[in-house]
Order: sequence, then structure tokens, then C-alpha cells
Amino acid sequence: MKHLQHLHGLRRVALWLAIGMLALLAGVLVVLHFFAPMPPRTLTMSTGTPGGAYAYYGERYREILARQGVKLILQPSSGTIENLRRLKGVDGQADVSFLQGGIVQEPESDDLYTLGAVYYEPVWIFIRDDIVAERISDLRGKRIAIGAQGGGAQLLALEIANANGFATNDPSLIPIGGDEAIHALERKQIDALVTVNGAHAPIVQQLLRMPGIRPLGFTQADAYTRLMPHLTRLVLPRGAIDLVNDKPAADLALVAPTANLVVRKDLHPALVALLMQAASEIHRKPGLFEKGNEFPAARDHELPPSPEATRFYRSGPPLLQRILPFGAAVLVDRLMWTLLPLLAVLIPAFRILPALHRWHMRSRIYRWYGELKFLEEAVRRGDASQANEWRSQLESVEERALRCKVPLAYANELYILREHIALVRDIIASRAHPATHEAGATTPQVQD
Repeated sequence: MKHLQHLHGLRRVALWLAIGMLALLAGVLVVLHFFAPMPPRTLTMSTGTPGGAYAYYGERYREILARQGVKLILQPSSGTIENLRRLKGVDGQADVSFLQGGIVQEPESDDLYTLGAVYYEPVWIFIRDDIVAERISDLRGKRIAIGAQGGGAQLLALEIANANGFATNDPSLIPIGGDEAIHALERKQIDALVTVNGAHAPIVQQLLRMPGIRPLGFTQADAYTRLMPHLTRLVLPRGAIDLVNDKPAADLALVAPTANLVVRKDLHPALVALLMQAASEIHRKPGLFEKGNEFPAARDHELPPSPEATRFYRSGPPLLQRILPFGAAVLVDRLMWTLLPLLAVLIPAFRILPALHRWHMRSRIYRWYGELKFLEEAVRRGDASQANEWRSQLESVEERALRCKVPLAYANELYILREHIALVRDIIASRAHPATHEAGATTPQVQD
């Protein structure tokens, strides 16, 4: 009976251990789901108008992310304002986008992170060669394309125009941009065109090489940077566009905000780190205005910085992403998240396992001592008529004890158990035949 009870006890222990392991596994899965979920393999980027810098760089990001198994979906837009609305989920949906510096002023935003500035976006003003103008104020009364509605270029163009005496509702400020504005400039339907774009943008390259069109410099560039702190003074050196034809024919002063890379706050940290690596690969090279390794840079203070971007600027890419492909790095990172809670349980468990093992081995021997104790007490209280019953019980205990298998390290305790069985056997014999036992125990006297 006691043997069966012991087996039931062991089964209960095994059952509780199994339940504990299942609970631990469920806890690990919960931790992985909420604290280390798998990053999505598809991202959406809101770019800009075709031919603009945002669209140009969006293609570069798509190529780099594709190498790591992440699909980047590009969505054309009218510019910064529409990009911002998509990031906020107001007008469509986007995970990452470019925003023009100076447009968004939300240093305590609770839904967006900035990854930093990635390049300069000069303000380009292109005019026809037959237009006489040295300063922007000289263009008053001229027909000027200031960019499409909803773009950051239009907002900045209006800000600059207002600073030069233009009324906000001036009918000469025409809200068109992109190819429509270029065609209008070629056909002399407008006199000037304003665009805010990186130097690599196809639209800028096209206008810089277009016959009969020239860029108008900011002769008061330093004044603009004082009045509009989000602008930086830049210089396009003489001959930088075309050395042979000496374009431009003189150094050209420009002003520029920065283009900033912005993501939703809930974007997976691994994808943020991947975007930072792509930004470094694309924008660290020197350009017409940028020095080598000048970008990306933590220069955007209009939105809260991403913690992942801050770590990137301080110590570079995550260690795992430096040595492993993106997918493998994410997998190893998840395994580490799995191992941490497991180690928190297993390390203490490993410390108590030896004690549990010793207890288990000794319990296989010590369980017989209970039966021996009760049998010994029954023998001492009983009478000789019960001797056969006592012997039967003792033989049952002895037989089961002899079948018990234990490691060699615990064999001595098994031999001690046998000695105790022999002791109880002697007690039974003394109770069954007290006279014989006493006679055998009496020391014979020697007579002279």
C-alpha cells in the first residue's frame, strides 16, 4: 500500500513539473509576442513627386532593404504635408517617410520618431535668362511657380516670398510644381520656378542643364539663416555642374533646410536599425553640398529622437546585425529573449537538482524504514501468536528492498537497511521464542 502511495506521489510530482514547464513555455511565448515580436517583412514609405529627391532616394532605400529580405512599398505624394498625414494615419498609412525640416514642430510628439537629418534640400529658384533679377525681391510682379499644394516646398516658398514683400495671396504666385512647372517655364508661361530638392533629384539636374534657364542665387543667404534658423547657408561652386561650359559661371549662394527621415513610434526596433544602416550607406558619401560622413546626423530637433537611432549614432549598428544577415540577426535576438526567462528559472533549478536527486535516491531506500518502524512497534506490543504474520511482513519488505536498484554511491545505505531488517528479524525471533532466546543469550558458568 505504501509502495503504491509513493508511486502516486511521484506521479503527482511529475505532473506538477509538466504543468510548470508548460506554464514556463506559455510565459516565454507571451514575452516573445509582446516584448520581442517578429518584425514585419513589408514597410510602406511615403516619398514625393516623381522626379523629386524623395522619390529618388526612396528607390535607393528599396534596393538596400530588398537585400535583407524586407520589401519597401513606395507611395508617391505631393510632399511633406501629405507624408506627415500618412505617418499620422490621417490620409492613408505610412511607416517611414521624408519630411522637410522646419515644417513639423512637435518636440513632444507621441506618435512619431525622427531618425535624424539625411541630406540638404536647397531652395532652388530657376528663372529664364531674359529675366533681369539679382535678388528674390526683383521677381515681384513675375509669374512664379511655388510648388504643388500640400508640399513643403510651397510652404517654404511662401515664407521666403513673404519675407521679400510678396503678399500671401499674390496672384503671381502659382501653385504648381514638378513636370507641370517645368513645361510652363519652357513655354514661357511662367517666369520663375521654386523647388526644394536635393542636388541629386532628377528635376534639379534637368533644370540645371536646361538651355535658357539659370539658377538665381541667394545674395542675402546669411540674412535668411538668421531670420529662419531651420535654414543653412550653402555654396554651389563655380563650374560644379559643368566644368567645360563653366556652369554656374560664379559661386552660387543657396539656403537649405535638411530632409529628415521620420518613422512611426510603433515601428519595430529591428527595422529602425535596418533603416539607419541604409541611411548611412546612402547618405554618408560626399555630394555637391554634403561632406563625407556628414549625414545621417542627429540634427533634427523638431521631433523626439528614436532610441534606436540614438544608439546608432553613439555606437553604430547592433552587434548581431553587424555580423549576421538581418533575418538571422532577428532570429538570434528572439532566441536570446527566449533564453533569458528560461535561464532565470533554470539556473536556480540546476542548483537544487543535486539535492533533489539525493532526496529521490534516498527516498527509494528510506521509504522501507517506515514499514520497519511500524512492524517493530507491532512486534513489541503483540504476542508470539502473531510471529508468522510478522515474518511474512518482514519478508515482503526485504524482498522489495532487495529489488530496489540504486546507484553505486548509495549502495552503502541499502546495506545498512539490510542490517536493520536483520535487527527486526532478531526482535521477532525473541518474541516468538523468548525462552530459547534468553537461554542462548545466557552465558554458561564454569564449575570447578
